[in-house]
Formats: sequence, C-alpha cells, structure tokens
Amino acid sequence: MGLIKAAVGAAGGMLADQWREYFYCESIDKSILMTKGQKRTSGRSSNTKGNDNIISNGSIIAVADGQCMIIVEQGKVVDVCAEPGEFVYDSSTEPSIFYGNLGENIKNTFAQIGKRFTFGGDTAKDQRVYYFNTKELIDNKFGTPNPIPFRVVDRNIGLDIDVSIRCSGVYSYKISDPLKFYTFLAGNVEQDYRREELDTTLKTEFISALAPAFAKLSDLEIRPNQIISHTTELETAMNEALTAKWSDLRGLSVVSIALNPITLPEEDAEMIKQAQRTAIMRDPTMAGATLVGAQADAMKAAASNSSGAMNGFIGMGMAMNAGGMGGMNAQNLFAMGQQQQPQQQAPQQAAPQAPAGGWTCDKCGAQATGNFCPQCGNKKPEPQAAAGWQCGKCGTVNQGKFCMNCGAPKPAGAPLYKCDKCGWTPADPHNPPKFCPQCGDPFNENDAQ
Repeated sequence: MGLIKAAVGAAGGMLADQWREYFYCESIDKSILMTKGQKRTSGRSSNTKGNDNIISNGSIIAVADGQCMIIVEQGKVVDVCAEPGEFVYDSSTEPSIFYGNLGENIKNTFAQIGKRFTFGGDTAKDQRVYYFNTKELIDNKFGTPNPIPFRVVDRNIGLDIDVSIRCSGVYSYKISDPLKFYTFLAGNVEQDYRREELDTTLKTEFISALAPAFAKLSDLEIRPNQIISHTTELETAMNEALTAKWSDLRGLSVVSIALNPITLPEEDAEMIKQAQRTAIMRDPTMAGATLVGAQADAMKAAASNSSGAMNGFIGMGMAMNAGGMGGMNAQNLFAMGQQQQPQQQAPQQAAPQAPAGGWTCDKCGAQATGNFCPQCGNKKPEPQAAAGWQCGKCGTVNQGKFCMNCGAPKPAGAPLYKCDKCGWTPADPHNPPKFCPQCGDPFNENDAQ
C-alpha cells in the first residue's frame, strides 16, 4: 500500500505542478523590508493543488516599481530582477508540458515522477520568490542621548577648541543591495521581514556613526550652527562611517538626513562668543571704539549716581587715569590703527619702482638699467624733448613767460605750438601743455610751427 500511495502521490503531485504559475506582490507596506511572493489563484483556477514552493518552468513573475525580485532554489539565489515588468522564469528545474518542447517536457516529467517516488511521493525541492522593498524608508527618528564631541576651528581668529553638541532629527535609508540583505540578514523567512526587527539596531549604529561624521565636517572648519546647511556632506560622511556595518554587511545605505537646530551647552556657547569678542580687540581701532563706548556708558552711570554725580565722576576719572598709566587710551589705539592701515594696504597699492638710473619696459613691465629690456628685449624708449621755449641766456627749457633759472623773459619770437597728430591748438600757442588733451600725444619740437 505504501508503494502504491507513493506512486499515486508522485504522479498526482507532478501533474498538479504542471500548471504555469503567476507570481505577484501587492504594494509593499513601509513597515516591510522583504516579503514572499504570492501565487495567484482564483475561483476559476484549476491550479489549486500545486505545491506552494514549486515554480514550474515558464512561470511569470510580475515586478512593480520600487521592488526587486529574487528566485531562491534549494536555498540558493538563482535569478534576480529589479526592472519593472514581466519576468518569465524559463530555466526552472521543474518541467511543464505547457511551456517549451512538448516531447522533451513529457520525458522530463516522467523522470521527475520517478524521482518523487523515491521520496515517498513528495517533492524533494524548495523554490521561492521573494520581493524586496527598494523604496526610500522615511521617518526614522533619532536623537543623541549623550553629547557628541565636535572640534570648532576658526583660523581667522586662531580658534581651535572642542565642544559638546546635541542633535536630533530624522533620517531615511533604503535597500541598495538586495542580495546582501537576503544573504546576510533576512534569509529564508517564512513570509515577511519587517522593519521593527532591525530599526533599533540601525538607530543605535546611526547615532554611534555621528561622531566620526561630525569629525569630517569639523575638518571643513564648519561651525556647529552651520551643520544644518551641510546635510549633503553629512550624508556622505555617514555613509562612509556606516560602510562596514550597513553597506558591506546588510546592503543598506543612508539616503537623507534632516536635522533640528544643533544645541551646545551654555558654557561652550559662551566660550566661543568670548573668543570671538577677544579676537575683535586685536584690531586697535575696534578696541578704541569699545573703550570709547565703555567711557560713554561710565559717564551716563556717573551722572545718574545716587551718591552724587561728583562722586561718580571722581571714580570714573580714577579708572581712566589708571587705564592711561597702565594701558592704552582710546586716542593711542586709534593712532595705532591708522598706522597699521597703510602698512596693510601697502603691499596691495605699492607699484614696482624702477632702479636708480633705470627705466620700466612699456611692454612687459620689467625693470631695466641698460638699453634693452632683459625680459623681452624691447629697446629703451628715446627721451622726448620737453615742450616749451629755450632760454637764450642759460639754455633752460621753460614753460612760462620767464626763465625759471635766470629770470630772463620769454622772447617775443617764441615758436607757436600745434599738435602734429590731431591739429589741436592750445589757448596760448607759445605755452603748450605737456600732452594734447584731445589725443594724448606729448608736445615736442615737432609740434613747433
């Protein structure tokens, strides 16, 4: 009886598994990371006695957006599909007379019946379809129960200190590598693998990764209140810090991070503000302005002194005298600031000076002392004769009506000048300017009429 029952079971089961199946997955809920595919059977279907863990050759598997499908046979992943659409499984080890070559399939079917007979009429095979939720999994709240160290660097004021910060917010992640997620984490689950099985561990690891991520941000000299505006850099730093535990081990990755305002302990915030105030005083002008403001406040306080304005002014005068003898007064500070400003601006405004007896090349700007430029070989420009008239007594070239050397008056027959380039004539043709105001050409003996 046992052999007959095994033979009937093997034949009946094999015939029931001949039908091609249609596997699908409804929209995966945000609380589910992986679920087992469902075999569609309706009231009109004759495929009601087939084995749930058998996929006949030629079966169709539907994949929707935001999903990834894998086929597992005997515990091993044999196929993967992450593109939306219809996937036909045509490499199954379970033959179907409804798909492929009929004669060959009939032969393979009898071979499988014989194999099932040796297992008492039951199948010795396990085939499953799993779907992964590859959408972004949002609304994962986090908060730091303990302060996280953060290095504050501001080279403008020479600040380099460690403070403690607290932060909270939400982050999102997704399954970026379904094969790793299945192999190292989910395995052959019976039906669903839910987020609640993993969220506590992920949140703890996420918070522990904030410290090295913030360390990378501090290397960029970002202040604590600027972290919110650098979430892209923070996401990159978090993925780098979580690579070993999330990406390599579980196939997960951080997608986005939204932070609430960063909070610092009052003593750390006050320490940074005090360092910034102190840095302002490095400028003598700012220090002088602060001293003047303090003196003005002191005068107001003295005038409203309940013990009498005179007593208040006496105390203020003693303080000002002590400051003048032991430190700096406002006038000295302003003077120091004015002295430092030309020194700071000098490197920007100072132009290169030609060496003594030298000249500046009008092509490359190099300084030269010979007849040719040492950089570009340009020839030294010829000196131009000064515009004016030459004194007949001492030979000095003059511009006015009298010789600047001997006082001799300008001769009545002094030449008239007119620009040889544009024809412009000065108001006093005997006394032209150095350059023509119309074209900029210098006046020389060529312009004398």
